[in-house]
Amino acid sequence: MTAGVTAMGGGGEFDRIRALLGPVAEDPRLRVGPGDDAAVIGDLVLSTDLTVEDVHFRREWLTLEEVGHRAVTVALSDLGAMGAEPVAVLLSLALPERDRAVAAAAAVGRGARAAAAAAGATLAGGDLTRSPGPLVADVVAVGHASDPVLRSTARAGDDLWVTGVLGGAAGAVEAWTSGSEPSPELRRRFTAPSPPLALLRDLGARAGITAALDLSDGLLADAGHLAAASGLRARVEVRRVPVDPALAGMDGTGALRLALEGGEDYQLLIAAPRSARSALEVSGPVRLTRVGELTPGHGVVRIEADGREVEVHGGGFDHFAGASS
Repeated sequence: MTAGVTAMGGGGEFDRIRALLGPVAEDPRLRVGPGDDAAVIGDLVLSTDLTVEDVHFRREWLTLEEVGHRAVTVALSDLGAMGAEPVAVLLSLALPERDRAVAAAAAVGRGARAAAAAAGATLAGGDLTRSPGPLVADVVAVGHASDPVLRSTARAGDDLWVTGVLGGAAGAVEAWTSGSEPSPELRRRFTAPSPPLALLRDLGARAGITAALDLSDGLLADAGHLAAASGLRARVEVRRVPVDPALAGMDGTGALRLALEGGEDYQLLIAAPRSARSALEVSGPVRLTRVGELTPGHGVVRIEADGREVEVHGGGFDHFAGASS
């Protein structure tokens, strides 16, 4: 494999990424290239994230200020997964013709600046153009890490941990798409995700964390991404998964499905040795839950409450689901 390139799993979306990038040229300046949460050049950590109306959100779900805030927050989540300190963001915005350009740009910008400032970063520039169709926001997040946390460095025998609670953002989307209004708690999970951006900087060395990524595609799918990058097999115990209490109105099976497969949580999935359990169990204000382990092999298996082992195939968010190859 080319130096700096992290192994990616199977599936249509990753096939398209590989086709887009083609062969990655050798470059000694590129410490981490395609396949991880962010690229690393020297101590500079760089990530980019697109937010597209009617793909990632619908206008009736979010205000324009929330669009800007969420777009920046989810881009910064990639830096948090690398243990990087956020420095700056660049925001490029394509505004639909139907919007009043100045007022719309100001609203998106207010949200973007607030999200950047909350992370200790600055909105340092960007680009603006007119869109004949949907609103599109593209955020480049810039951070610093001398020793970034990667997806590809987990070890067999490591525990798998997640931060926070899972499934709430997907619960909001499910409510909206079924024609109902989500509860205020569920709505906040989607419109204002709160990734633990400083956790790996605070805990990484002390807890011996070996690998991490941010949870955007769903726990099972993202466990597969981490396992593929590290050349291992992920085992997820469903009874341990921290289902968002804001899903209490749903039946247990539906809530668990959203926690396992829903995505959009922007929490962290962390690999760490068993010797780190005591450090992670007393991690302070960020909730950490041990949900499984990594073993030799490949793929993902979910361990049901009765002990049955079920092979997982897909199950996460795919931007191109249903599209032709």
